[in-house]
Amino acid sequence: MPPSLDRETTEMQEQPSAVHRLRRLYDAGADLVSYLQSPLLLVLRLHWGWQFFVSGKGKLGRIDQVADWFGGGLGIPFPTANAYAASLTEMIGGMLLIIGLGSRVVAVPLIATMVVAMATAHVDAVHGFWDDPDRFFTQAPMPFLLASLAVLIWGPGLFSIDGLIRFTGPRDDAKG
Repeated sequence: MPPSLDRETTEMQEQPSAVHRLRRLYDAGADLVSYLQSPLLLVLRLHWGWQFFVSGKGKLGRIDQVADWFGGGLGIPFPTANAYAASLTEMIGGMLLIIGLGSRVVAVPLIATMVVAMATAHVDAVHGFWDDPDRFFTQAPMPFLLASLAVLIWGPGLFSIDGLIRFTGPRDDAKG
């Protein structure tokens, strides 16, 4: 191989390709942005946890009206029991989201409560999803549902009791 061709090959091997440089830049940016995940999850939990708490407390304060609406207007069976269940789920679940304790576990009944709300009180928007998706996504339970899904999928973040337990708890990597 001629010396000039050998030198060009070596230089090409030493210099990263444009794709490689772009990949490194992307990875550095993604690493930097990932530091925002826990603060964002904290804000999400604090805001929507408080909203859940207030909503549940409000329902408990007028439980007879809520039960009448559940039974008469929505046709939900056992309306008083379900009114208490929804109210307490929202209130207690909201408090747990705020402090970040059992976040993924508590997200499940909160999601179920919001799905039931969509399927009963907002059924017209659900049926019209394909015709008017904006109406579907602007229903009152939707941001509650999306916030709960985010906590279920990504967890509560580092700024939570769950994060503290995970960070300071025993490691499973010790074999005994």
